[in-house]
Amino acid sequence: MIDIQKKSFCVLTVLVFLFTFQAAAQRTVISGTITNIKDRSAIPYVTVLFKGSKIMARTDIDGKYEISTTEPYTQLQVEYIGFKTRFFPVVAGQSQVLNIKLQEESQNLSEVKISSNKKAPYKNKGNPAVELIRKVIEHKSMNRLESADAVQYQQYDWMQFSLSNLSEKFKNKKLFRKYQFLFDQQDSSAIGGKNILPIYLRERFSQNYYRKNPEKTKVIMLADKHVNFDNGLVDNNAIGNYFERMYADVNIYDNNIIFTNSQFLSPIAASAPTFYKFFITDTIRTSKPNLIELSFVPRNKNALLFEGKIYITMDGKYAVQNAFLKTGKDVNINFVRAMEVKLNFEKDSLGKFYLSKSHLLVDFGLGSDGGRGFKGERTVVIKDYKTNVMQPDAIYKGESLVVVPEAESRSDQFWANNRLDTLAKEKIKIYRNMDSLGQMKSFKRLMDVASILFIGYKKYGKTEVGPIYSFYSFNNLEGFRLRFGGRTTTDFSKRFYFDTYAAYGFKDEKMKGYLSAAYAFNNKSIYTFPQSFIRASFQRDVDIPGDGAKNIIPEDNFIASFKRGENNQFLYSDYYRVNYMQEYSNHFSFNLGFKKWAQTPAGSLIFANYVANKAVLTDRVISSEFSLDLRYAPFEKFYQGKTFRERIIEKYPVFNLNYSRGIKGLFGGQYNYHNIMGSIDKRFYMSQFGRSDVRLEGGYIAGKVPFPLLDIHRANQSYSYQIYAYNLMNFMEFVSDHYVSLNIDHNFNGLILNRIPLIKKLKLREYITFKGLYGGLRKENDPNQDASLLQFPVNGDGVKTTYSLGKLPYIEGSIGIGNIFKVVRLDLVRRFNYLDNPGISKYGLRAKVQFEF
Repeated sequence: MIDIQKKSFCVLTVLVFLFTFQAAAQRTVISGTITNIKDRSAIPYVTVLFKGSKIMARTDIDGKYEISTTEPYTQLQVEYIGFKTRFFPVVAGQSQVLNIKLQEESQNLSEVKISSNKKAPYKNKGNPAVELIRKVIEHKSMNRLESADAVQYQQYDWMQFSLSNLSEKFKNKKLFRKYQFLFDQQDSSAIGGKNILPIYLRERFSQNYYRKNPEKTKVIMLADKHVNFDNGLVDNNAIGNYFERMYADVNIYDNNIIFTNSQFLSPIAASAPTFYKFFITDTIRTSKPNLIELSFVPRNKNALLFEGKIYITMDGKYAVQNAFLKTGKDVNINFVRAMEVKLNFEKDSLGKFYLSKSHLLVDFGLGSDGGRGFKGERTVVIKDYKTNVMQPDAIYKGESLVVVPEAESRSDQFWANNRLDTLAKEKIKIYRNMDSLGQMKSFKRLMDVASILFIGYKKYGKTEVGPIYSFYSFNNLEGFRLRFGGRTTTDFSKRFYFDTYAAYGFKDEKMKGYLSAAYAFNNKSIYTFPQSFIRASFQRDVDIPGDGAKNIIPEDNFIASFKRGENNQFLYSDYYRVNYMQEYSNHFSFNLGFKKWAQTPAGSLIFANYVANKAVLTDRVISSEFSLDLRYAPFEKFYQGKTFRERIIEKYPVFNLNYSRGIKGLFGGQYNYHNIMGSIDKRFYMSQFGRSDVRLEGGYIAGKVPFPLLDIHRANQSYSYQIYAYNLMNFMEFVSDHYVSLNIDHNFNGLILNRIPLIKKLKLREYITFKGLYGGLRKENDPNQDASLLQFPVNGDGVKTTYSLGKLPYIEGSIGIGNIFKVVRLDLVRRFNYLDNPGISKYGLRAKVQFEF
């Protein structure tokens, strides 16, 4: 009996094995990628099935699919809303790779026009798509990352920047004959065109932590690899930060998403139903949970809005599982010809969907169609996502971003193990290519030319000569003015820095000049963040009263030479300065300094007071003061070259506080005083209503001082528009020993002009500004009440041209149109009061060169 059972078991085992083997041998497995034939972009959630069966699969966010069966089906059916259904022959019982290109139907969803004669007009009321999106909005708080008590994950991201849409003729030019190894080819219908020239690549790998209570984030940068440029124009870390600002993280749960310098309204923002049209275009029941495909288009094609699709879970949580966003060709954003965002979400341990992968692609160019441009891509991949795993407080101590010492020296094996995106593995040749390019003499010459154009300096060995835009200028005092200067670079020393210039006026026949020496304590550079240096300098030059005191080195240039009204009151200033600058990684800094300033009147300006009703002339005013400048700019980002820094304006405020103490008798100082000034700069984003740049400033001077040491409010007598000056105020028109000012510059981003037929094609933008100044003089500092003080200047007719503010504030405002030819802003400025002062204008037209995205 036992033997019979054993034999039966063996026979059964063999039969099961043979049956399984036969089934495996006859299994049909089809896999591949499905893309749009028009632009080669991956299409998510395409339905793939064996024709005549119920066996189906869906593509993922990258357009990839896999489907299998043991049945002998010989045709694969591919269908998707808005695309033509296609059929493909397959061989039963084999594994095959089948990459498929789908063609769009003759009419895209975004191109559908609803006519009231044929169909009912689009309405939010009673629209099931709008009701669905409102449910998504209601559930945002429970679906976003911040709803968890704690989150941790690893993040890998790569970012690439390339010249794009290059023709064969351009590629084969003599200039690029030596650079053919740099070019990559792609399908001509893809964004960026057939030929692209990669010029930058950066990869990073980090460990990220988030805690809800108390709220805190921590990013530990474990690895950072990027292309290195060895020239004075580009700072390698800074260029990565700048590109990252352009290709910022995309959080669809935020009401607004910022790209470059523009704010796009999210399709699931609270106000989205007001600005978007929504349509339910598909129901996906093969996914767990089931999904609803929700398509959307902007009501106004010129507005900063997306079009695309989002996939909403049908499990009562109304979470976004996947999203595809893109901009239309008519959107009012400069130089961006196309922009696409793909987002993929996965479930965490609590059943919530977290962002597991995002891909952003932007095509920049001067023209809307065709022509050379720039292509930028950024992919973020998240793995090991853990929810509600509490970490000790020690993890969150210190700065929110910590870069480990070995981050930039990781081995190739480390990167091979941590590149979480397969596409990035194909791009690593860019590092080798750019290293080779950097060694080529022709490329170095090209970067020298770029440095001259954008920075104004030409490098000669270990020094730089410039800036070229100040070589020639003119004014009423000096006439024709020549200036020549230069500075050392990090090639000379990373500790010691020297800067100098010499200038000569052919009318006043006087030499001017500047000389400074600095020592960097961080052995990096006096320009590198965080700064730590001491500097001593001497300067003798011409100033406009009220302007020179605000600038360490006034950058005279040819364009600023053209001014309106009378411009014949000047100062010869001698400055002796010593400064110690210390900056910290949290963007707090202090500058401790000493300055001796000797002011000698020039032109028609005189220093005179009255003693016993008799005018007494004074040759010069000398002040000696210690100062402390405090600055705090939380989360500040900037583009920093090797010898300059350009702040990137964001939503975070910048705080400044300055205190100066004048000491009589110290190095010839003639006055005792205290001068305190503070300011707050803040950008406010207002979604579809644009953005406002606001500055609130105030100051107070305690002590008796002559008018050259008072706050001489910044005026502008040029024909260019200046954001932080009073554009219809004359030089030295108003002085104060206490004041408060408010400056608002609002950009509507085409809110009104985008709605006007024909005009909207120009993609113009509206501006409105307000400038208010309230202040005054105490009796002890008012020359009109104390004849012993230096008297206010007078014009050629003997009429005083300098005043203190009365009970009313000085107010001016403007309305402007920007983005003219993409680079010009034109403002009509109106001055509202103090209209009886001599030599003033009630209205003025001012222009400004202003590059905007």
